[in-house]
Amino acid sequence: MRLVKYLAHAGVASRRAAEKLIAEGRVSLDGKTIVDPARDVAEGARVSVDGRPLDGPEPRVTFALNKPPGVVSTAHDTHGRPTVVSLVPAQGRRVYPVGRLDADSSGLILLTNDGELANRLTHPRFEVPKAYRAKLGGAPISDAALARLREGVTLEDGPTAPAAVRRLGASAIELTIHEGRNRQVRRMCEAVGHPVLELQRLRFGPLRLDGLKLGAHRRLSEHELGLLSAL
Repeated sequence: MRLVKYLAHAGVASRRAAEKLIAEGRVSLDGKTIVDPARDVAEGARVSVDGRPLDGPEPRVTFALNKPPGVVSTAHDTHGRPTVVSLVPAQGRRVYPVGRLDADSSGLILLTNDGELANRLTHPRFEVPKAYRAKLGGAPISDAALARLREGVTLEDGPTAPAAVRRLGASAIELTIHEGRNRQVRRMCEAVGHPVLELQRLRFGPLRLDGLKLGAHRRLSEHELGLLSAL
């Protein structure tokens, strides 16, 4: 098994994050620092991160969480803010969020120790759909603004892909995107003249928020994990 895959299976981080750990010289194999993510890890080999030995692959677990506003989508926060990791019973497993949901937003976010799954769900080429409910400021949203969102809008980091949009009320929409740029939904809405007052993620791929209460979590079933893997 390649070293980067071993770290992902051990629940250390996603594959991309594991590659960074290796490049920074923080990973050792049988006492020697390794900077090649493709290095083979033989059965029984000793792998350590920052000097801490790993126990090898741990049982996979994935949670769905209805993130409250004010909670950050990281495993640790240097400013002492509550994190999504603190809201799930990891029972000693090193879980981390799949992608990000900005601190001001609420809704569905996944946490897992399965690095392979996390990599598939966040890699741009898989185009996993994510649906949001946005409460908008300004005048009632116009048909012209909805049309611009559907066509894609130009942001400072380039044009977005077309989005699926439906009106929920005079100042509320449901918007589905397949990208994962920083604060993308908020920036798209601002670009068409409507600042976002409240934002909630309703769906991540085939998974829906449904009746999960704010701050509550549940462990995904094998069926749901199969649906995610099929993406």
